[in-house]
Amino acid sequence: MGKALAIINCILLGIGNCGGPLMSRLYYNNGGQRIWLSSLLETGGFPIMSIPLFFCLLDRKRKRNRDEKTRLILMKPRLFAAAAVAGLLTGVDDYIYAYGLSFLPVSTASLIIASQLAFTAFFAFFLVKQKFTPFSINAIVLLTLGAGVLALHTAGDVPPNETHKQYITGFLLTIGAAVLYAFVLPLVELSYKKANQPITYTLVLEFQFVMCFFATLFCATGLFISGDFKMIPAEAKTFKLGETLYYVVIVFASMMWQCFFLGAIGVIFCASSLVSGILIAVLLPLTEILAVVFFGEKFQAEKGVSLVLSLWGFASYFYGEVKSDKERRDNERTREETDMDRVPRP
Repeated sequence: MGKALAIINCILLGIGNCGGPLMSRLYYNNGGQRIWLSSLLETGGFPIMSIPLFFCLLDRKRKRNRDEKTRLILMKPRLFAAAAVAGLLTGVDDYIYAYGLSFLPVSTASLIIASQLAFTAFFAFFLVKQKFTPFSINAIVLLTLGAGVLALHTAGDVPPNETHKQYITGFLLTIGAAVLYAFVLPLVELSYKKANQPITYTLVLEFQFVMCFFATLFCATGLFISGDFKMIPAEAKTFKLGETLYYVVIVFASMMWQCFFLGAIGVIFCASSLVSGILIAVLLPLTEILAVVFFGEKFQAEKGVSLVLSLWGFASYFYGEVKSDKERRDNERTREETDMDRVPRP
């Protein structure tokens, strides 16, 4: 069950990591200009989480009928507060990322986000005492260098109708978003470790629901205060793909992003924040290729080098994990054989 759950969360993360940026870019490419709306969509699909939570609640209600000590809501106030803080930080990150993506091609933004891994490793080391191997360190360096290569040449990557200044602004904002979310991932893992209660996947769903609720609340507040909410009907009418498809894009974008957040939090539950960050970085090359295919974005030599470094980094990490797992099994086998030798024979 553990492996199946891990695979499901990896699939969700893959769908969201690739589909979310593509849907957001589709919104911008066809006349969408509401930054607060775009940021809201990144967590606004959280109500769909109420479906699995509803069935979990029914199951716990049946158990409570048999055992009065069974709690209907698993999350304690301390963990709820942690989820709320993580949600508000995610809301800020949503806005920064949406603003940055409005000025950048998806392929470039995706490669910049690869730098998030180095920051995730940094915060994971201090917050959750993450242990590193030579292979994981090599992977972090390679994936980070892959993102840094993009900074060497930006003049030919500026989208149409945008200035070089706007491109640089988007570049810096996207890096800021990477740093902030790199902090959120270990923060979630730290919240699990300090929860003082058993962490089940149902509890992870509750944490995700609360976190996305507060992130959406933050973005919704900005949406209403800025007046962007009033502009949505008018923007839908001028959307290049048509008014109906405007709302279809919005709905699908929220669903894709919800897959991303659920997958990221689920991978932390199944493994660690560092593994979640590595998977996000590893999936970026696929996002780049899809952006080139669907949006016709340029794929300069710098992006090719960045892609190779990203794949090399993933191969290094994967090889290190396989080797560490083999050494762990060998050590366990050696200990078992040693213990058997120590057993006195009759």
